Amino acid sequence: MSEALVEHHVLEYPGGYTRSVGPALSRYLSGLRDGVIVGVRGADGRVLVPPTEYDPVTAADLDDYVEVGPAGTVVAWTWVAEPRPGKHHLDRSFAFALVRPDGADTAMVHVVDARRPDELAIGARVAPRWAAERHGYVTDLEAWVPLPEGQAASPAPPNAAADASDEAITGIVTPIRLEYDINAGIAASKYLRALGERRIVGQRAVDSDQVYVPPRGSDPTSGAPTEVEVEVGQKGTVTTYCVVNIPGLSENAPEIPYVCAQILLDGSNTPWFGLVHGVAPDDVRMGMRVGAVWVDDPGPNAGSIKWFEPTGAPDAPYEEYKDYA
Repeated sequence: MSEALVEHHVLEYPGGYTRSVGPALSRYLSGLRDGVIVGVRGADGRVLVPPTEYDPVTAADLDDYVEVGPAGTVVAWTWVAEPRPGKHHLDRSFAFALVRPDGADTAMVHVVDARRPDELAIGARVAPRWAAERHGYVTDLEAWVPLPEGQAASPAPPNAAADASDEAITGIVTPIRLEYDINAGIAASKYLRALGERRIVGQRAVDSDQVYVPPRGSDPTSGAPTEVEVEVGQKGTVTTYCVVNIPGLSENAPEIPYVCAQILLDGSNTPWFGLVHGVAPDDVRMGMRVGAVWVDDPGPNAGSIKWFEPTGAPDAPYEEYKDYA
């Protein structure tokens, strides 16, 4: 039996994710930039940190902002003995903790940069360690650190950021990057290896005539294993489609407008997703017959097929694909 393919992937949003922060988080992030922690007083008198825009009990608007801290108390914690590179905030052992800043009635999840777990306990006092350059992000408060008994927390140092400003933070750009390994499984690996040979294969169960492309290893209607491999055609019928007019959906997206379609390959019982080129988007239609266009050097990946182009054959009758539309 062939081994399953395993590939490393990176999911990353180009340029980061841009969002407006609203009035409550604006006060909170502006405070972090200025070296203070800001909460908000709720209808019941409790001080909530980070501040919320609406009261969690009455749903009323909240705008009574309160400066809390700078020191705080550990309410709960867990030790991270082996941080994961690129995944955790620190490159050495640390604790995740619920820290309740002085003057607040709720705790915030944060990092405590302690040297050893015996430096921490429920009720331990901690102080914020501020970033030298602060821009209005949650990382402006780098971490909390153990505070020796009887010692007061020091004020934040002056902001050393070259673009330091006292204007309110109204929006942020958050980098988004996720690295992961995916195991394709035996069935999908056979499908992917076939693509590297310019073939499209599916599978069906022994007692079924339903061919699934890509194969899933089992028949979704019965659960029976799909043990019979079937090579399907490289031509098919457009069952449904969408004209895309939104730019920048991915780095590999074609120039807009372009067409994404569900294509029922000859010999298959599941529509196959692909791009349609070689025809004006306004001329694409349900029932259009199209054929696969391969890259020059195909490999075991979905990118081996660049797109589908019209074959020039007459459209398929609706009765032939109506159950897949």
